[in-house]
Amino acid sequence: MRLKDRVAIVVGAGQSPGEGIGNGRATALTFAREGARVLCVDHNLASAQETVDMIAGKQGTAVAFKADVTKNAEIKTMVQDAHDRWGRIDILHNNVGVSLAGGDAELLAITEEAFDRCVAINLKSCILAAKHVIPIMRRQASGVIINISSMAVITTYPYVAYKATKSAMVAFTEQLAYQNASYGIRANVILPGLMNTPMAVDTRAREFKKTRAEVEAERDSQVPLRRKMGTGWDVANAALFLASDEASFITGVTLPVDGGASVRRG
Repeated sequence: MRLKDRVAIVVGAGQSPGEGIGNGRATALTFAREGARVLCVDHNLASAQETVDMIAGKQGTAVAFKADVTKNAEIKTMVQDAHDRWGRIDILHNNVGVSLAGGDAELLAITEEAFDRCVAINLKSCILAAKHVIPIMRRQASGVIINISSMAVITTYPYVAYKATKSAMVAFTEQLAYQNASYGIRANVILPGLMNTPMAVDTRAREFKKTRAEVEAERDSQVPLRRKMGTGWDVANAALFLASDEASFITGVTLPVDGGASVRRG
């Protein structure tokens, strides 16, 4: 019960259609298992409710909340709902992200609309969510913000908007850390590597007209550790550590969860 009686907002607690479990859902389930009360936020309320039902099935506490995180008013309402409901906010976990599904592309093919959409979902949502929780956390003199970026930041990822926005998220997290350390607030960022999640694998299978097994095999072959992708649970376990008191002296850190991919150079 490492998060006993704490209040967590998990943004992106539903998941894309497909096999396996996404990073956001796995994190919401893990936080609840460890004693947190979790606001499960997603633009797809039915998917968020599925996560809540899974938590309830294990006697955890969670509520589904629908929000379009590209809209400031809806993010503000999301934060207010958690605070009104439980009286505090201890953890903000920003998990939303989009690349191919948002129309992301290589430089010469990307459209203005796709770029704007990816920026709004990946970066603006993260910044606005922090804007609304920081005053609450400062009054509490405590709080944890965990942002989910990507190994695309430090690898040769080909699509423009995802790489740019996820890189900016790292810089923003560092800024959050040093500007809020004196208030007892910690901020860290996770870089998931190649993960076997619906968003990563099933989306690519649809986009490139391949079978899921083909996409899995291609991605597995690129992972140094056991030639096997990670799962949403690997990201969730890293987030649990960063959210817990075990990481009470850790802030401003960029943590790869990548099966050793970041060790390779050249």
